[in-house]
Amino acid sequence: MTETTPYDADRARFTRQALARLVLCAQAADVADGAAGLVATENDPDTGHGGRVSQAFQLIELAERALASAVIYERERGSSWAEIAQYLGISPAEVEERFAANLDGWNTAFDIPYRLDDTGRKRIPQLPTAAYDPAWACDRLDTWARNRLILVNDERPVSSGLVMAMPEKEVPSVTP
Repeated sequence: MTETTPYDADRARFTRQALARLVLCAQAADVADGAAGLVATENDPDTGHGGRVSQAFQLIELAERALASAVIYERERGSSWAEIAQYLGISPAEVEERFAANLDGWNTAFDIPYRLDDTGRKRIPQLPTAAYDPAWACDRLDTWARNRLILVNDERPVSSGLVMAMPEKEVPSVTP
């Protein structure tokens, strides 16, 4: 069953590879922001004992999500399991087994964009936010990169490098 979403026409401008890259960009920004929270020491007295360990542990969780997003991106751009495996130091079969559920979820979200919440009334998007609403993600990530990456002089440092499916003026109209 394929349902439409309010962002289908906008999303049609992007290839799946570009959407996967946006998700990876968003995950990487989350990791960087999480790590930045551990740098300043001024608020250490306000943090309970063990609190910084909690923050560091959260970085591991964020990095794991970024890794899964990187694998999805690499698969979308045509990388084989063997090519991905060489960077993880495990066999291609182990990589495929480890990330198969992530890749299946990614693929399924394009066919079934929503699931109902526990009440059965609210639709929950299945694509990550950056892929579900790529125009918003491009604006947010371009701003994030311009504000934090010192040697970046591009006005659109994230969105300018994405592989687009079609120009904005050729986007087909979709009514939800």
